[in-house]
Amino acid sequence: MADAGLTADQALLAWLEHLAHERRLSPRTLEAYGHIGRHYVAFLERHRGGPQRLADLGAVTAAEVRAHLAERRSGDRPLNARSLSQTLAAIRGFHVFLDRRCGTPAPQLALVRGPRVKPSLPRPVTEDQAMGLLHEPEADPDAEPWEAARDRAVLTLLYGCGLRISEALTLKRSDAPLPDALRITGKGDKMRLAPVLPQVREAVDAYLALQPFILEADQSLFRAKRGGPLSPRHVQATVQRLRGRLGLPASATPHALRHSFATHLLGAGADLRSIQELLGHASLSTTQKYTQVDAARLLAAYADAHPRG
Repeated sequence: MADAGLTADQALLAWLEHLAHERRLSPRTLEAYGHIGRHYVAFLERHRGGPQRLADLGAVTAAEVRAHLAERRSGDRPLNARSLSQTLAAIRGFHVFLDRRCGTPAPQLALVRGPRVKPSLPRPVTEDQAMGLLHEPEADPDAEPWEAARDRAVLTLLYGCGLRISEALTLKRSDAPLPDALRITGKGDKMRLAPVLPQVREAVDAYLALQPFILEADQSLFRAKRGGPLSPRHVQATVQRLRGRLGLPASATPHALRHSFATHLLGAGADLRSIQELLGHASLSTTQKYTQVDAARLLAAYADAHPRG
């Protein structure tokens, strides 16, 4: 039932709480949606000359939404086509919530079309580059042996099991020694099994043998220098440093190791459905991007090797 006294800010807060508690989106995604929503409400208040309420949100016109997107495209921090498309998707999601939960539809929104966005392909590293990233931590003369072993173990999980950084860092002390398959909770609380290669288990065991802390069973497996849980930012900074030493491109990120896991499995003959399950993708269309990557690599190799290339 709609609350006629609900302000636009209160409606936005209700939507974000729905995303957090019912949809269980990540804090980073919630922050992005909140940023988009606040920009949108602020634009309507400026454009219409005053505070907005629930009924006002339902009366939004296609022209107003297009004007808001145009402003975001040409502001102090202009958005590219992909970011504009994400902005429009978030605004649509907000209004779907207002329609379903508050009985306040916004029919004019259906007339707004977002910018055309060329689908981006995953940018994996080669097998040699992946192995270089995995072994380079132990070549750092300034790193403590246990820290080098930790960094190698984390990166080995990303490449060997196809984990996201957040998934690797949520492992607990009780998860090690690693079993034959890890039960991973991914995006949207989707559960999957990630088979564990002997090399992955050995890397984690080597880290545990060297790390200096006494860990309880429910504590995070990977620890920072002073004993706290390891942060995703550390993993990102580590890979940035390693790729600089190895002369790898900026596309060699921690997430690129997950992409490489999928691409290299596909190149070795794994089927798409299996890769979809291993990665925890909700849609096969997401996984199908890797076939384009593999085809692009094949064509590039052909062009380089063919006498008339």
